[in-house]
Amino acid sequence: MNASPLPGWLLIGAAFAIFVWRSARLLKPMRAAQPADRFDQPGLRLKGVLRAVGLHERLLKARYSGVLHAMILASFIVLSTAILQAFGAALIPGFSLAPVGGDSWIALLQDVFALVVSAAVAMAMWQRFVIRPARFAGSNATDATIIYALIAAIVVSMLLQAAFDILARSSVSASWRPVSSLIASGLASLDVSIAGAAAGAHAMFWAHICAILAFLVYIPGSKHRHMFLAAPNIYFRSLKPKGQSPPAPPKLEGGELAAAKSLLSWKDLLDVYSCTECGRCQAACPAYAAGLPLSPKQLMMTMRDHALAAPTGPLVGGSVSEATLWACTTCRACMEVCPVHIEHVPKIVAMRRVLVDEGKIAPMLQDALSNLQRTGNSMGVAPKMRARWTRDLPFKIKDARKEPVDILWFVGDFAAYDQRVQLATRKVAMLLHKAGVDFGILYDGEQNSGNDVRRVGEEGLFEMLAQHNIEALAGAQFNRIMTTDPHSLNALRQEYPALGANYEVAHYAQILVELIESGRLAVKPNAGEIVTYHDPCYLGRYNGDFDAPRKLIGHAGYKLHEMGRCRENSFCCGAGGGRIWADDSQVKERPSEIRIREALALGDARHFVVACPKDKVMYAAAIQALGVEDRLDVLDLADLLLIEESDAIAAPAMSAP
Repeated sequence: MNASPLPGWLLIGAAFAIFVWRSARLLKPMRAAQPADRFDQPGLRLKGVLRAVGLHERLLKARYSGVLHAMILASFIVLSTAILQAFGAALIPGFSLAPVGGDSWIALLQDVFALVVSAAVAMAMWQRFVIRPARFAGSNATDATIIYALIAAIVVSMLLQAAFDILARSSVSASWRPVSSLIASGLASLDVSIAGAAAGAHAMFWAHICAILAFLVYIPGSKHRHMFLAAPNIYFRSLKPKGQSPPAPPKLEGGELAAAKSLLSWKDLLDVYSCTECGRCQAACPAYAAGLPLSPKQLMMTMRDHALAAPTGPLVGGSVSEATLWACTTCRACMEVCPVHIEHVPKIVAMRRVLVDEGKIAPMLQDALSNLQRTGNSMGVAPKMRARWTRDLPFKIKDARKEPVDILWFVGDFAAYDQRVQLATRKVAMLLHKAGVDFGILYDGEQNSGNDVRRVGEEGLFEMLAQHNIEALAGAQFNRIMTTDPHSLNALRQEYPALGANYEVAHYAQILVELIESGRLAVKPNAGEIVTYHDPCYLGRYNGDFDAPRKLIGHAGYKLHEMGRCRENSFCCGAGGGRIWADDSQVKERPSEIRIREALALGDARHFVVACPKDKVMYAAAIQALGVEDRLDVLDLADLLLIEESDAIAAPAMSAP
């Protein structure tokens, strides 16, 4: 196509030099970042990349955008042959893909996928400018428009070059290029001469190269840099248990935490560079839905901009506000839906640690933390009151510190102290007793598990609570631990092993299912009343326990009508990450109320079933706030299991704070 390769070398060399120069801006902060150990288990990491990229595992959950993205990716792979062909011809005289099918099957694929990518771009433009999903709010629409225009320029120039080649009778692939041949027929009506067609092909050849190079030069400053960074970011994803928090960031000179100076790990920076601004995290975020000042997407964009700017102030409390960080419920929904596996929550927790270190804590949260430090529970109740709920039981629960038990029940704060939950707690005890389970509790030896304390960012208090519980558990003899509290389950199962304490921990739904299926616990099945079930974040997303509660609902004879957001996509109640101790007077609508509206929209569910003490508290309050007590009530899983009237449980004799 070009007699002298010099212009090609100069043009392409200059473009690549600019690309490298612009990319270097991204690399500079990464060189100063903290290390991250992400090089283990290469086989598992590669498998994750193949599933995420090759199968579009997460992208296809949003069907329309997933399909159009798959069309663009497939087209990019096929049309890379056209890029290779163009660059080869520009740099090496006589270069051709003809020996490997460049004039036959490759030519056909290029024509076909030119149509595919054109359709995909049209779909993308329709989505962005007509459908306009709410999740796009805050994204860079101009950036997307420029990319659409560059893709169109690449495809159109490629097709026009092939069409002019056909008109100039210099193409031997005309029979393999249906789209280009159709365009050539249209151009023929303009009476284009052979010489004119040859000149047109030459012009389109260079237009095609320039469009590709413009795309290359533009990418480092665009969110579409993810086409180069997504696969590495997915490869270097965390393979640690979902419920295990990363260790506290290192201190810098002067005692400041690393996150305060934006010196996050290189993986944190790779995360923010890889963000596609698709808004899936924003759409899943309960804090954003509630009107709180947190969008996981915009947080990543802010962190990216801070890293790339010459920082004039701190990241925490500067570029990222305190209100943004305290809004997070740590539900992990953002991480579950992110197609490039960005780790939002660990960054928020790391930055919260900075706020705690600087003493910038809201009054209500400070009160809860003070209570936890003083009494081992957020209510500030004396430890000796922890087992007061057992007084109305017709039997004595074993003290696991004094005699061996099969199952040690780690009760948790809300299950033990909150009057709204105590009845369900006693019901669980009655069911275990009825089944002949050898179980016990730690009485006043138990303290808060520290799960939410750690996610608040109070690392020292978490370690204090955890060590206390580990010592108490070390003084007991048991085979496994049961808890009704998913937050405690996560701490015991996922966090304590890092402190050298490993236990077999089960949620009470699992234990009750085992008892029913083994014939040890007989229940009266309901007549098929319809219920809906809410997956707790720390039971489901964090620990993968989805099936046992549903089995229990079935064993109890109820019919389950799932809400649209369930299992991995369940919507958070709004209590996690310390939000239950936060002021929510500024929310537009509480996440728990949004969730109750979802349940009401089903139309036929009379009961809203929960498997977490905090959920019991949050959703009972939401139903009352919405004034829908006559349409829906909140039941604990244990409430579904009908027992003999003689086994009735006494009402609470005292009101817990």
